[in-house]
Amino acid sequence: MKIQIITPEKELYQGDILSVKLPGTDGEFEILNNHAAIISTLTKGEIKVKIDNENNEIFKINGGVIEMQNNNIIVLAN
Repeated sequence: MKIQIITPEKELYQGDILSVKLPGTDGEFEILNNHAAIISTLTKGEIKVKIDNENNEIFKINGGVIEMQNNNIIVLAN
């Protein structure tokens, strides 16, 4: 599964991942490989990216939008 995290200033992260946890406006949710297509708004919080079994990345955001389709995730974050 691939993810791209973009802010108005720059691209924060792009690459292959195992999973991602996101701060949705209705609560935190996780996306795994082969997840159904989804579009959701995000609130202030942390995006937790699991790159592999040993490496994780955390990005703090103030809100945004996520789209997942065909194992490609795009996060537009503030």
